[in-house]
Amino acid sequence: MSKKVHEFNDIIRKLRKELFGKGPERIHTVFVENMAVSTLYGNMTPTERFIASTPEGLQIVRAARTRMIQELYTKEPPAGMEELIGSKLLHLFSDIKIEEDVAISVFIFEDIISE
Repeated sequence: MSKKVHEFNDIIRKLRKELFGKGPERIHTVFVENMAVSTLYGNMTPTERFIASTPEGLQIVRAARTRMIQELYTKEPPAGMEELIGSKLLHLFSDIKIEEDVAISVFIFEDIISE
């Protein structure tokens, strides 16, 4: 794992820990052209797992996590992210599969990402 990938993952982990009270247990990120594609494993808190134990709760947790992440990044990219990548963050696409506790985030930057 390159230093840039490691630092990028640390930014994501720190932000999600602050937002949800728990960061992902593992993050795998690849840079492809102007995108950073991150797969996040072990995201949910014990409370979220409990709420998601019903079909209704599962939808609530998924919607809340997805909406919170997208709104946060829309307001302002995390501190240091654009500086690390050397480019402006244009878009974030994010989703989570609650049943398997796996999330994916695709960050689209203005310029090609160099390792």
